[in-house]
Amino acid sequence: MFNSRPRRFLFILRAIALTVLCAAPSFGRADAPAPGPAAAPAIPIRFLITFDDGPSAAEDDNPTVRILEALAHNAAQPGIKAIFFTQTRAANGGGSITGRKLLRREQDEGHLLAFHTATPHHANHRFLSPEELELSLQRGSADLQEVSGVPPGLVRPPFWNYDARTLAAYHSHGMQALLTDLSANDGKIWGVNFSWHKRSNMLSHLAQVRQRWRAGGMPVVDGCVPVVVTFHDVNTYTARHIEEYLLILLDVAHELDMPLAEKPFYDERGALEKAALARTVREGDVQPPLPGFWNWLWK
Repeated sequence: MFNSRPRRFLFILRAIALTVLCAAPSFGRADAPAPGPAAAPAIPIRFLITFDDGPSAAEDDNPTVRILEALAHNAAQPGIKAIFFTQTRAANGGGSITGRKLLRREQDEGHLLAFHTATPHHANHRFLSPEELELSLQRGSADLQEVSGVPPGLVRPPFWNYDARTLAAYHSHGMQALLTDLSANDGKIWGVNFSWHKRSNMLSHLAQVRQRWRAGGMPVVDGCVPVVVTFHDVNTYTARHIEEYLLILLDVAHELDMPLAEKPFYDERGALEKAALARTVREGDVQPPLPGFWNWLWK
């Protein structure tokens, strides 16, 4: 009994030593595990700028004109190209002499003309009869083809609201529906057209996009992920602050650690359209997520 204690103590010491040796770093031993592969670099994002409801027919201080000039010359990236979802028959828009001239200018300056509606007012397509919707699509397609030489390939439903019937009608005219990732919430509501929360709003929306981007749930086009941003070119406040909005987008992307493409905004019509088509509503997606209450009203 007395002699067994040293042996037991020696056994315990050996066990402890073996444990320490096994847990110690390998220091380059031949049998050390190889380091794991480096994490893949994050795919950069690229902002795809869009405008709804224009062009404006204002004779003085026209907001659409202001926006076109700011896209061409700004501190974020000169020469930005955008998609303009147009109301081609609105009396105070594309149906006016000024509006038609601006459609031509948008085309000539390399932007992409797309369809919003061709009714006299900003009508919800879901509430139009099949005949009324068909007429609107025919007229809008013809109006834009007259300017650009090709029928429009993109449509944004008024109020971003559609169903299986209206989606099928768009597709029958060769149009794909594009919604948005980030909204400036700058649609008009009871004459109010300003925002106290430009940055916080964009930061909140992009933070939501970041979750899908990090999970790999967004399409990659030409090496980057297109992120769709929506403004309204008939909004005078937006027109006065569009350069600030563009700089805010760069700033919030940096804050959220989302790398940007070498050119963070699209600057060529073909690449712009290709990216937009990759983000359109799929055939079976007949129930889009409803926008927030204020988004709905501000549209």
